[in-house]
Amino acid sequence: MLLIIPFIILFVLPHPSLSTDPDPLQDFCVADLNATVSVSGFPCKPISKVSADDFFFDGLSKEGNTNNPFGFALTLGNVLTLPGLNTLGLSMNRIDLAPGGMNPPHLHPRASEIVIVLKGKVLVGFVTVDNKYYHKVLRVGEVFIIPRALVHFQYNVGHKKAVVLAGFNSQLPGGVLVAGNLFASNPPIPVKILSKALLVNDDVINTIKSEFII
Repeated sequence: MLLIIPFIILFVLPHPSLSTDPDPLQDFCVADLNATVSVSGFPCKPISKVSADDFFFDGLSKEGNTNNPFGFALTLGNVLTLPGLNTLGLSMNRIDLAPGGMNPPHLHPRASEIVIVLKGKVLVGFVTVDNKYYHKVLRVGEVFIIPRALVHFQYNVGHKKAVVLAGFNSQLPGGVLVAGNLFASNPPIPVKILSKALLVNDDVINTIKSEFII
Protein backbone atom coordinates (compact mmCIF):
# COMPACT_ATOMS: atom_id res chain seq x y z
CA MET A 1 0.00 0.00 0.00
CA LEU A 2 2.78 2.44 0.91
CA LEU A 3 4.37 1.90 -2.49
CA ILE A 4 1.17 3.01 -4.21
CA ILE A 5 0.91 6.39 -2.39
CA PRO A 6 3.66 8.17 -4.38
CA PHE A 7 1.94 7.18 -7.64
CA ILE A 8 -1.40 8.48 -6.36
CA ILE A 9 0.23 11.80 -5.44
CA LEU A 10 1.81 12.10 -8.87
CA PHE A 11 -1.53 11.33 -10.48
CA VAL A 12 -3.57 13.99 -8.63
CA LEU A 13 -0.98 16.77 -8.72
CA PRO A 14 -0.92 19.05 -11.79
CA HIS A 15 1.48 17.56 -14.30
CA PRO A 16 4.31 19.93 -15.30
CA SER A 17 3.65 19.39 -19.00
CA LEU A 18 0.08 20.66 -18.56
CA SER A 19 0.87 23.77 -16.50
CA THR A 20 2.22 26.03 -19.27
CA ASP A 21 1.48 26.91 -22.87
CA PRO A 22 2.73 24.30 -25.35
CA ASP A 23 5.88 24.99 -27.30
CA PRO A 24 5.32 26.36 -30.84
CA LEU A 25 5.38 23.73 -33.56
CA GLN A 26 6.88 26.10 -36.13
CA ASP A 27 9.31 29.02 -36.28
CA PHE A 28 6.55 31.61 -36.54
CA CYS A 29 2.92 32.16 -37.49
CA VAL A 30 2.54 35.63 -38.99
CA ALA A 31 -1.04 36.78 -38.44
CA ASP A 32 -3.40 36.89 -41.38
CA LEU A 33 -5.30 39.96 -40.21
CA ASN A 34 -7.76 39.64 -43.09
CA ALA A 35 -8.95 36.20 -42.05
CA THR A 36 -12.66 35.95 -41.23
CA VAL A 37 -12.19 33.38 -38.47
CA SER A 38 -9.84 33.53 -35.48
CA VAL A 39 -9.69 31.54 -32.26
CA SER A 40 -7.25 32.68 -29.55
CA GLY A 41 -5.15 34.40 -32.17
CA PHE A 42 -5.08 34.69 -35.93
CA PRO A 43 -4.56 32.06 -38.64
CA CYS A 44 -1.11 31.93 -40.18
CA LYS A 45 -0.31 33.81 -43.35
CA PRO A 46 1.09 31.49 -46.05
CA ILE A 47 4.89 31.40 -45.85
CA SER A 48 5.09 32.49 -49.47
CA LYS A 49 3.45 35.79 -48.51
CA VAL A 50 5.58 36.48 -45.40
CA SER A 51 8.16 39.28 -45.60
CA ALA A 52 10.55 41.03 -43.22
CA ASP A 53 7.97 43.82 -42.86
CA ASP A 54 5.74 41.40 -40.93
CA PHE A 55 8.34 41.43 -38.15
CA PHE A 56 9.02 45.19 -38.25
CA PHE A 57 7.23 48.17 -36.66
CA ASP A 58 8.56 51.71 -36.29
CA GLY A 59 5.59 53.18 -34.43
CA LEU A 60 7.26 53.10 -31.02
CA SER A 61 9.96 55.46 -32.29
CA LYS A 62 7.42 58.23 -32.89
CA GLU A 63 6.21 60.71 -30.27
CA GLY A 64 2.47 60.56 -29.67
CA ASN A 65 0.07 63.49 -29.53
CA THR A 66 -0.68 64.31 -25.88
CA ASN A 67 -3.07 67.17 -26.70
CA ASN A 68 -6.11 65.70 -24.93
CA PRO A 69 -7.77 66.01 -21.50
CA PHE A 70 -5.57 63.28 -20.00
CA GLY A 71 -2.32 64.60 -21.46
CA PHE A 72 -1.15 61.22 -22.74
CA ALA A 73 -0.71 59.27 -25.95
CA LEU A 74 -0.71 55.50 -26.33
CA THR A 75 1.02 53.80 -29.26
CA LEU A 76 0.12 50.12 -29.52
CA GLY A 77 2.70 47.56 -30.57
CA ASN A 78 0.52 44.45 -30.53
CA VAL A 79 -0.35 41.80 -33.11
CA LEU A 80 -2.67 44.22 -34.92
CA THR A 81 0.25 46.52 -35.78
CA LEU A 82 2.98 43.85 -35.83
CA PRO A 83 1.56 40.61 -37.31
CA GLY A 84 4.76 38.67 -36.59
CA LEU A 85 3.80 38.66 -32.90
CA ASN A 86 1.04 36.15 -33.54
CA THR A 87 1.37 33.11 -31.19
CA LEU A 88 4.53 34.53 -29.55
CA GLY A 89 2.79 35.78 -26.40
CA LEU A 90 4.33 39.25 -26.19
CA SER A 91 3.77 42.88 -27.21
CA MET A 92 4.94 46.38 -26.29
CA ASN A 93 3.32 49.83 -26.06
CA ARG A 94 4.72 53.34 -25.93
CA ILE A 95 3.18 55.86 -23.52
CA ASP A 96 3.88 59.58 -23.97
CA LEU A 97 2.99 61.82 -21.04
CA ALA A 98 2.85 65.61 -21.04
CA PRO A 99 3.82 67.35 -17.77
CA GLY A 100 0.99 66.41 -15.40
CA GLY A 101 -0.30 63.91 -17.95
CA MET A 102 -1.74 60.56 -16.95
CA ASN A 103 -2.51 57.20 -18.48
CA PRO A 104 -5.74 56.90 -16.47
CA PRO A 105 -6.70 53.91 -14.31
CA HIS A 106 -7.17 50.85 -16.50
CA LEU A 107 -6.45 47.13 -16.62
CA HIS A 108 -5.27 44.49 -19.08
CA PRO A 109 -7.43 41.35 -18.80
CA ARG A 110 -5.02 39.10 -20.68
CA ALA A 111 -1.53 40.14 -19.57
CA SER A 112 0.86 41.14 -16.85
CA GLU A 113 2.92 44.26 -17.60
CA ILE A 114 6.46 45.52 -17.11
CA VAL A 115 7.10 49.25 -17.53
CA ILE A 116 10.40 51.06 -17.97
CA VAL A 117 10.85 54.83 -18.04
CA LEU A 118 12.86 56.11 -21.00
CA LYS A 119 12.44 59.80 -20.22
CA GLY A 120 11.17 61.87 -17.30
CA LYS A 121 9.84 60.96 -13.86
CA VAL A 122 6.68 58.87 -13.61
CA LEU A 123 4.50 57.67 -10.74
CA VAL A 124 3.32 54.12 -11.44
CA GLY A 125 0.85 52.29 -9.21
CA PHE A 126 -1.62 49.43 -9.05
CA VAL A 127 -4.35 48.24 -6.68
CA THR A 128 -4.91 44.62 -5.65
CA VAL A 129 -8.25 42.86 -5.24
CA ASP A 130 -8.12 43.59 -1.50
CA ASN A 131 -7.55 47.32 -2.20
CA LYS A 132 -3.85 47.38 -1.35
CA TYR A 133 -2.12 50.18 -3.27
CA TYR A 134 1.45 49.63 -4.48
CA HIS A 135 3.34 52.46 -6.15
CA LYS A 136 6.76 53.87 -7.04
CA VAL A 137 8.12 57.01 -8.65
CA LEU A 138 10.30 55.78 -11.51
CA ARG A 139 13.20 57.59 -13.15
CA VAL A 140 15.02 56.80 -16.38
CA GLY A 141 15.95 53.12 -16.62
CA GLU A 142 13.85 52.02 -13.65
CA VAL A 143 11.26 49.25 -13.93
CA PHE A 144 7.96 48.38 -12.24
CA ILE A 145 5.80 45.25 -12.55
CA ILE A 146 2.00 45.28 -12.81
CA PRO A 147 0.32 41.90 -12.28
CA ARG A 148 -2.32 40.73 -14.71
CA ALA A 149 -5.81 42.28 -14.65
CA LEU A 150 -5.14 44.71 -11.78
CA VAL A 151 -6.17 48.37 -12.06
CA HIS A 152 -3.14 50.61 -12.57
CA PHE A 153 -1.96 53.95 -13.98
CA GLN A 154 1.08 56.02 -14.99
CA TYR A 155 1.31 59.70 -14.04
CA ASN A 156 3.99 62.21 -15.04
CA VAL A 157 5.17 63.89 -11.84
CA GLY A 158 8.04 65.72 -13.55
CA HIS A 159 8.16 69.12 -15.21
CA LYS A 160 9.02 67.83 -18.69
CA LYS A 161 7.58 65.26 -21.09
CA ALA A 162 7.92 61.61 -20.08
CA VAL A 163 8.16 58.46 -22.17
CA VAL A 164 7.38 54.95 -20.91
CA LEU A 165 7.66 51.57 -22.62
CA ALA A 166 5.27 48.85 -21.44
CA GLY A 167 5.88 45.20 -22.24
CA PHE A 168 3.21 42.47 -22.01
CA ASN A 169 3.14 38.67 -22.00
CA SER A 170 0.33 38.65 -24.55
CA GLN A 171 0.17 39.46 -28.24
CA LEU A 172 -3.11 41.30 -27.55
CA PRO A 173 -3.36 42.23 -23.85
CA GLY A 174 -6.53 44.28 -24.18
CA GLY A 175 -7.22 47.49 -22.31
CA VAL A 176 -10.18 48.34 -20.09
CA LEU A 177 -10.45 52.01 -19.09
CA VAL A 178 -12.21 52.06 -15.72
CA ALA A 179 -13.94 55.41 -16.16
CA GLY A 180 -14.88 54.54 -19.73
CA ASN A 181 -16.55 51.32 -18.61
CA LEU A 182 -18.62 53.22 -16.07
CA PHE A 183 -19.47 56.48 -17.78
CA ALA A 184 -19.14 55.88 -21.52
CA SER A 185 -20.64 52.44 -22.03
CA ASN A 186 -22.97 51.75 -24.95
CA PRO A 187 -25.78 51.50 -24.08
CA PRO A 188 -25.27 53.54 -20.89
CA ILE A 189 -25.33 52.02 -17.42
CA PRO A 190 -28.44 53.46 -15.67
CA VAL A 191 -27.65 56.57 -13.63
CA LYS A 192 -29.38 55.08 -10.59
CA ILE A 193 -27.02 52.09 -10.65
CA LEU A 194 -23.93 54.32 -10.76
CA SER A 195 -25.15 56.76 -8.10
CA LYS A 196 -25.92 53.91 -5.72
CA ALA A 197 -22.60 52.15 -6.42
CA LEU A 198 -20.55 55.34 -5.91
CA LEU A 199 -22.67 56.68 -3.02
CA VAL A 200 -23.41 60.01 -4.71
CA ASN A 201 -26.58 61.62 -6.02
CA ASP A 202 -27.81 61.39 -9.60
CA ASP A 203 -26.69 64.94 -10.42
CA VAL A 204 -23.05 64.02 -9.83
CA ILE A 205 -23.30 61.06 -12.21
CA ASN A 206 -25.04 63.15 -14.87
CA THR A 207 -22.34 65.81 -14.59
CA ILE A 208 -19.56 63.27 -15.03
CA LYS A 209 -21.33 61.63 -17.96
CA SER A 210 -21.76 64.99 -19.70
CA GLU A 211 -18.08 65.91 -19.30
CA PHE A 212 -16.43 62.56 -19.77
CA ILE A 213 -14.44 62.06 -22.95
CA ILE A 214 -13.12 58.59 -23.76
